[in-house]
Amino acid sequence: MIDMVRAFVEYPALQRSLAACLLCGLGCSMLSVFVVLLRMPLIGVAMSHAAFAGAVGGMLLGWNPVACGFALCLLAAGFIGPFADKADTSPENALGIVFSFLMGAAFLGMGILTRSHAGALNLMWGCLLSIQAWHVWALAAIAAAVMLFVILLFKEIQSVLYNRRLAVSSGAPERPIYYLLLLLTGATVSVNLTTVGGLLIFALLVQPGATAWQLTYNLKWFFLIAAGAGVAACLGGLMISYAFDWPSGASVVMVSTALFALAFAASPKRRSARRHI
Repeated sequence: MIDMVRAFVEYPALQRSLAACLLCGLGCSMLSVFVVLLRMPLIGVAMSHAAFAGAVGGMLLGWNPVACGFALCLLAAGFIGPFADKADTSPENALGIVFSFLMGAAFLGMGILTRSHAGALNLMWGCLLSIQAWHVWALAAIAAAVMLFVILLFKEIQSVLYNRRLAVSSGAPERPIYYLLLLLTGATVSVNLTTVGGLLIFALLVQPGATAWQLTYNLKWFFLIAAGAGVAACLGGLMISYAFDWPSGASVVMVSTALFALAFAASPKRRSARRHI
């Protein structure tokens, strides 16, 4: 344990990984509150596949894969909301259509790639120990944007999460909030391609919020508990990855799942439900 702490103090690469863990866990967990309370897990799935498809496309064209994943995520996020409105379908259906297309595009690109399979696999599973300095700054910017979104629009967000139809009738900007949520989710997923990975990031967009849901009804505590669970999952996964030389993204997801299992076992909501049976 002492050797591990010394390594994190002495080596810049490990310091960058530690910073990326904190920022990844914070940004994803804040968004997971929306994903869980709005019951829209497909947001995470669609955005993760958009980022992955864009990154694979960038590798095919010889462009920066992270930048291409970011661009396609924003395009997908900007398309889903208006498409759902014009097609007179639910946002969930629009997300499902976009997810199916992007999943096909991502794996078609994977099939075409020949020399870059290893790089593509890193984008699928993530590699926290290869984070660059510019990546940490990008993660910081996105995490700050998510926090500002929550802080500045907390009352409006609260009404939308309580009931979207009532929020509209009361004059709350329900659609702009939803569109901003899509854009922030897309940006968060794309910059985390090389931390947790394009396929595993979905777990961090669901499990911290699901963990918080087991423990509280209060929205402020919901955000705080989710943030704590997300950061703890990323830090714990990084430590396990370093100690046992395991894939970092998969380690993060395993820790996140363990935290959810603990919250589920200790949930006061479940105990209250049993007493009323």
